[in-house]
Amino acid sequence: MAIVTTIRRDAVRLPAAGLGPDNPLPPLRPLDEMHRIEDRDRDDLPRDMARQMGYEPLRSLLPERVRDGYGRARSPRDIDTLVIENDRLRATVLPGLGGRVASLFHKPTGRELLYRNPVFQPACFALNGAWFSGGIEWNIGATGHTTLSCSPLHAARVTAPDGGEMLRLWEWERLRDLPFQVDLWLPEGSDFLYVGVRIRNPHDRPVPVYWWSNIAVPEECRVLVPAEEAYHFGYERRLHRVPVPSYDGVDRTYPSNSVHPADYFYDVPDGRRRWIAALGEDGHGLVQTSTDVLRGRKLFVWGMGPGGRRWQQWLTEPGTGGYCEIQAGLARTQLEHVRLEAEGEVAWLEAYGPLRAEREGEWHGVVRAAGARLETCLPRERVDAAYAAWRPYADAEPGEVLAAGSGWGALEVLRMGEKLPGTPFEQATLGDAQAPWLELLRSGSFPEARRVGPPGVTLVAPHWRDMLETAPARPLTEYHLGVAQWHAGDRAQAVRSWERALLLAPSPWPLLRCLAVADQEAGHHERAADRYAEAFEDLCRERRDDGETWTAATAALGREALEALLAVGRTRDARAVWRRLHPGTRARGRFRLTEARLLLAEGDREAARAVFDEGFEVADLREGAETISELWARLTDEPLPARYDFRMRPAP
Repeated sequence: MAIVTTIRRDAVRLPAAGLGPDNPLPPLRPLDEMHRIEDRDRDDLPRDMARQMGYEPLRSLLPERVRDGYGRARSPRDIDTLVIENDRLRATVLPGLGGRVASLFHKPTGRELLYRNPVFQPACFALNGAWFSGGIEWNIGATGHTTLSCSPLHAARVTAPDGGEMLRLWEWERLRDLPFQVDLWLPEGSDFLYVGVRIRNPHDRPVPVYWWSNIAVPEECRVLVPAEEAYHFGYERRLHRVPVPSYDGVDRTYPSNSVHPADYFYDVPDGRRRWIAALGEDGHGLVQTSTDVLRGRKLFVWGMGPGGRRWQQWLTEPGTGGYCEIQAGLARTQLEHVRLEAEGEVAWLEAYGPLRAEREGEWHGVVRAAGARLETCLPRERVDAAYAAWRPYADAEPGEVLAAGSGWGALEVLRMGEKLPGTPFEQATLGDAQAPWLELLRSGSFPEARRVGPPGVTLVAPHWRDMLETAPARPLTEYHLGVAQWHAGDRAQAVRSWERALLLAPSPWPLLRCLAVADQEAGHHERAADRYAEAFEDLCRERRDDGETWTAATAALGREALEALLAVGRTRDARAVWRRLHPGTRARGRFRLTEARLLLAEGDREAARAVFDEGFEVADLREGAETISELWARLTDEPLPARYDFRMRPAP
């Protein structure tokens, strides 16, 4: 007798690093995103692809904050889960960590279908920093890993199309200002997890949309997909067309055959069924398929080179096996954004489950046989029918609430004065972060802070900027208005707003820091260094304690001040900033690296080299960053030690 699908709360205990506090400084600088290409490459691309690559790429993280407060120390911790299962499959979801499907276990074969990370270790891969590897992640927003990677989503029970239970996840994505939902259910007796996704545009203007479902699987596999060509991106900011499965004499559908990290965006011909599978040596593995709206398919590999191996160790425990990712997205590549019309929506259905097929042999024959096997296990018509059956249930009101996300959606729903069927953003979720903005919405006035401290989050969407412009011009209002104007590209007006606020502000350092960034972007590096030094001095006078908030602010501003002062050769002033950092901050790997730079700038090459010899770990080292290897090359001609080798591209 089949077991009725159930949803239950549970927890998984893992060695886990704490996320720590977010960076309190608004990210004013242009987005540092590895996944972009040289303009010259667009001339050789299909016209629609080139157009979508140029369609409103993300240039700022605002209104989000950077999440860089995590470290590398791990201790056992219980992480809340939601488990949905029938008699065939068990899916374990992490509602507090972006709704990630951490595990998909097939009961009849006793197989884990995903790469399940045995630890929780944040690393700097999300657009806003903290991200972790493993499972199935839902990426919405813009090119890169979503800012919601390590954030809670709303979750609740909903009636499924077959009358059983469905797990709904939903949130308000703030980079593009859009609500979305992910509905997961297991029909009775099904070997496949169904996932219905919907993104809505509640605005009166078109918006750019991005979505990729990233599926981590063990890298000892072969990836099958119905394509003969792919677009290769190799972290050298070049995109070019290559044959599938082999080019340069190597079959690239085996992840272990690549040396360096790389993306392969498969060009699945129109009319062919959309699917991708990763099969182990015995022919068993996972397959993902969808309705045709989700057109893109991709393979990401770390490669077998030292940089890729180091990243694999960095993201998990050494000796636990590596992973690659098979992915599915709205566009052919992750460098594109698609247009969603005003008050429109886009929706599709995905299915995840086991597949057993022969993986060795001539490419076309192997792919044809695997596709036929998929058609036997899960006919294409059944996926289309499941999508049609789900659509009326996408608006169904959730039942029991299982987890709570942020209050930003509730704030936006209040502003719009209308509800979104199926995704209630309840006022009970409003919190301290939304409180001043709620007062602005209701009274037209932004409240001044009751106590001295780092300013809160700035909202930058046009409707909030308009409200700030008509609010009484008090210092904190002018500060937030300047940030919103900066985000809108009106930099001159942003500077004027910050300068006006500086005349009356009881807390000058946030404004001085904004003006310093403006100076840097305008090429006035000496003036920027002056303002950074003044801002850091003012913060040190103002900070009230050594608690988490002030320590995070001191570390964030100190780091920027050090970089600005070193850039203009002011080593004495940089050393003065260094001395005033908290001892715990100076001991962090990021600041140990900065210390080595400072020592080298002071002429003490031996001491700078000693920092490397003593060892450090930059917990928030950015994907693709080469700062460690570049500094090492300035110190010595010796080979870069393996522990510091995170290079994702061939040496120049």
